[in-house]
Amino acid sequence: MINVTKTYLPSKEKLLEKIDRIYKKGWVTNNGELTLELQERLEEFLGVKNLLLVSNGTLALQIAYKVLGVKGEAITSPFSFVATTSSMVWEGIKPKFVDIDKDTLNINIDNIERSINKNISAIVPVHVFGNPCEIEEIQSIASKNNLKVIYDASHCFNGKFNEESILSFGDISTLSFHATKIFHTIEGGALVIRDDEVYERAKLMINFGIAGVDSIKTLGVNCKINEFQSAMGLCVLDEYEEINSKRKRVYHRYYEKLRSSNKVTLQERNPKGSLNYSYFPVLFKTEEALLKLQRILKEKGINGRRYFYPSLNTLEYLKYEKMIISEDVSKRVFCLPLYDSLDMKVVDEIIWDIESI
Repeated sequence: MINVTKTYLPSKEKLLEKIDRIYKKGWVTNNGELTLELQERLEEFLGVKNLLLVSNGTLALQIAYKVLGVKGEAITSPFSFVATTSSMVWEGIKPKFVDIDKDTLNINIDNIERSINKNISAIVPVHVFGNPCEIEEIQSIASKNNLKVIYDASHCFNGKFNEESILSFGDISTLSFHATKIFHTIEGGALVIRDDEVYERAKLMINFGIAGVDSIKTLGVNCKINEFQSAMGLCVLDEYEEINSKRKRVYHRYYEKLRSSNKVTLQERNPKGSLNYSYFPVLFKTEEALLKLQRILKEKGINGRRYFYPSLNTLEYLKYEKMIISEDVSKRVFCLPLYDSLDMKVVDEIIWDIESI
């Protein structure tokens, strides 16, 4: 079976060496040496400061809302993974959807300012498929209206914007290190926090608010990453350049063959941003064409993914607001299989099937 992605498993020998370290120390959680090492190495590798590891990317968003005091409503995109919205609702924040740009698939900045009202406290854009939003314009709108900016950067590991880490922008950027991601810790995530004082408060929040022995300084929860997750992360990071190089090869095979296709269109990339080869989405002309390809591939044991589907403004637990472009795009977008060990013969077969429908 060929799925849209495949979890990368690093050298078993290297992983067992790190697990041996855990057994020798007998320290499995609560900021052990592997977690501290991973945090330091990620900050250096990504070129950021104040990176805080947590147990998953959804909790990273929830901590971001809490530590920045986001309340009332927050402007966000309806075209994203459900966690972007569900994390808000879980924290009692009402998502105020703004429709997307039909070409970039990111939130349409022309619609942001007109959606601001007295209840809006933050903007939560998504760098969709790792494609940077219009960061400078979003920051200008936020500054003008005294709003926080939290980027859902789950797809943006090692992404760049104007040669800087894309994680450096906004008040907080959040990452997912789920097993399906290009870099993973099995489950996991992170926050990258601009302000030092906010970072220190977030560190307390993810550990019950505990500041030290017999000292609880603030309200908190438990969303720490553990040593076994960190061991996996360190091993994957050691091999990241090789993973990325192989994914790049697959990505560019798709790109070269499909960029001039009359069957699908490709996401318009921000020229100020870099590629990290996490996803390869294509947009069909109709939902029927997408479903036809999906059936053809499934018969061959190949699974792409309708990613993202459905448009989040249609979720049953929300009051429906029409989002014409997001609803249309979500019905026509399909992510093709992309991972480091994907056979190029399979890539070529998928391309042939697209062109033949």
